[in-house]
Amino acid sequence: MSSGSSSSPSGGIGFVGLLTILFIGLRLTNYIDWSWWWVLSPIWICAALVCSILFCMWAGRR
Repeated sequence: MSSGSSSSPSGGIGFVGLLTILFIGLRLTNYIDWSWWWVLSPIWICAALVCSILFCMWAGRR
């Protein structure tokens, strides 16, 4: 194996995951008093964005 190559995968939790974990931690420690809908909003907003993009791509092919 050469010294310049890296075999570790690039990836990780990402910004949305970190933001969700932060919001959950703040909610569980009663630092924020948000609804669980807003605490988990980074996940569902990201999912809605992906679904919208996929729908636009699908509608454009028709």
